[in-house]
Amino acid sequence: MTSQQLARRSLQTRLALAYAAGIYAAGVFVLVLVLVPLVSVDGATPKGRPSSGVTTGAGRGIGLSQLLTGSAVALIILVPVALALGWFVAGRFLHPLRTITATARIISAGDLHRRLDLGEPTDELTELGRTLDDLFARLQASFDAHRRFVANASHELRTPLTGQRTLLEVALAAPDTDSGTLRSACQEALALGEHQERLVQALLALATSERGVARWDRFDLAHVVEEVLAIRRDQATERGIDIVEHLTPAVTAGDPKLIESLVANLVDNAIRHNHAGGHLEITTRTSGAQVVLEVTNSGPVIPGDQVQRLLQPFQRLAPDRHGRRDGYGLGLAIVDAVAQAHSATLTATVRAEGGLNVSIRFGSRRA
Repeated sequence: MTSQQLARRSLQTRLALAYAAGIYAAGVFVLVLVLVPLVSVDGATPKGRPSSGVTTGAGRGIGLSQLLTGSAVALIILVPVALALGWFVAGRFLHPLRTITATARIISAGDLHRRLDLGEPTDELTELGRTLDDLFARLQASFDAHRRFVANASHELRTPLTGQRTLLEVALAAPDTDSGTLRSACQEALALGEHQERLVQALLALATSERGVARWDRFDLAHVVEEVLAIRRDQATERGIDIVEHLTPAVTAGDPKLIESLVANLVDNAIRHNHAGGHLEITTRTSGAQVVLEVTNSGPVIPGDQVQRLLQPFQRLAPDRHGRRDGYGLGLAIVDAVAQAHSATLTATVRAEGGLNVSIRFGSRRA
């Protein structure tokens, strides 16, 4: 017998003893309730008169001594009866718990698609089962997302590595390779290396965002936005994108570095997926107890059913007419991860004329 079975039997034994003790105590209480008045009456009976007893229609019935003897025998018989009833009731109550344990063991072995589905009646154990079903569903979704992330990250990292290797092999294998050809190949290899470095940095930013917030500091969101825009203003000017700011003080709490990463990725995404002569509008404000960050940009028309997909890692818009894909598909995924870490509400909507509107509401929290 396994330790789990011993523990289960031990719990059933303890419950059975508890139920049996309750049943036995109730039996003793009933007998005492009946016998104490009879003993009192018998003690008050004058000498020379017949002692009290339980009479029947035919005359004198059971005497007090016989009643006491019968009660003692009944209490003795009640012991195994109470134990049997206690064992049966404990088994009935523990049946859903055994189902939960068996199914959870199967799920932990790798079958994340299984669910408890305890059904009716609704009680504390079925509520526990539903809570565990929700937990298993979230675990399954998390594991599936992790597998997709690992597969996509492996593909994204393998592509520039393969390009580098092919580039160098071709340059070295060519019989007429000169210093100019090698220099050109090295420059292209360096460009691919920079691409890898930026991708790794984006992956680290995503991993840091998903880890959660370990420290909460108070800061003004408007100041963070100003610092991010100061670094990227020249880039926007080169691409002919007009930046419009509506920054009012918006003090909130969180991890300033993660929030800076969120703002930077939103701004980079708005600049990268825009067109010449487009615009970028960014707003910080307070709304009741909440702090709101809103970024609106022009750009290509995005189908409404693609917005949620873009919040997942390595998801990009369709390539342009030249077949190019900008970015790594991690910007909005990082934004979503940072928002979730801060328990913020992210709302992304498409604009009919093209582009995207992203609004993030941070709840009030003391540092």
